[in-house]
Amino acid sequence: MDSALSSPSNGPGTDGMYLSGADQTLVKLLVAGPFGVGKTTLIRALSETPPLHTEEVMTQSGAFVDDLAGVREKTTTTVAIDFGRLTLPGDLVLYLFGTPGQKRFRPLWQDIARGALGALVLADTRRLADSFEVMDIIEEAGLRYAVAVNTFPDAPHYDAEKLREALDLHPETPLVMCDARDRDQSVDALIALVGHVLAHTPQENQTS
Repeated sequence: MDSALSSPSNGPGTDGMYLSGADQTLVKLLVAGPFGVGKTTLIRALSETPPLHTEEVMTQSGAFVDDLAGVREKTTTTVAIDFGRLTLPGDLVLYLFGTPGQKRFRPLWQDIARGALGALVLADTRRLADSFEVMDIIEEAGLRYAVAVNTFPDAPHYDAEKLREALDLHPETPLVMCDARDRDQSVDALIALVGHVLAHTPQENQTS
């Protein structure tokens, strides 16, 4: 996508399965977070079209590169992107790009982030410190973001204020709890992000 916000109309050759006759506002968003935090799961739960995944089975050699602490049960990893699409009321269409969480994919992350309007950062209370590098990259890119704490069954639970303090979040940065497997909770997390992003987007960009 060349721009973060656009409003195309249906035209010849457009597949009506994906676009209605009315103008739609298209928003590119990232779903980011450290390795094994649930990005693929969240996009799978949200996408109204068959999601694109680039998961590969983890090999023995990968164990020396990827830290499996807290995610010992993980057997696959995203090696390029996840992609999904979600339409919200008011003809707001979200294109969701899941980014790999490992450091070695940072150049790929920078390419995927081009044209994005914001990011949903997934976090895991079993390893909150792993989220700092991801948030630093997003802030360096100048993107606004929201944090969604994925509530793994065996993860410790903390109140929101303690989590905000631990993650050193700006007071305006949304923080929500969600089970990435649950569509409704994941939608609520995205709505929090979209509201935050649009509240800080110049009006002329929202209608261009």
